[in-house]
Amino acid sequence: GSIDKTIACYALEALNIDRYGLDSIDHKLLATIMDKFAGGPVGLSTISTALGEDAGTIEEVYEPFLIKEGFLKRTPRGREVTELAYTHLGRNPHPHHPSLFD
Repeated sequence: GSIDKTIACYALEALNIDRYGLDSIDHKLLATIMDKFAGGPVGLSTISTALGEDAGTIEEVYEPFLIKEGFLKRTPRGREVTELAYTHLGRNPHPHHPSLFD
């Protein structure tokens, strides 16, 4: 048989790959930086520890695609998620944290 768009979309959905090509680990990496480190900057070893994933795997397997697609950026201070990542995951990049005076 042949592979058409319907079959390809079905296969990607079965693998939990979204329309941007992100899988569950990509989502988990971005969400971890957002939730635990306020979007960054955060160091690679800290991300690695938080995810329980090897730093080399994050740097060589996951980061290049996330950077290329505009979801993550490297800065001299560490990794940061971008506005696109917040939008894609349906998050607010600037949540209001009530202070003592609100």
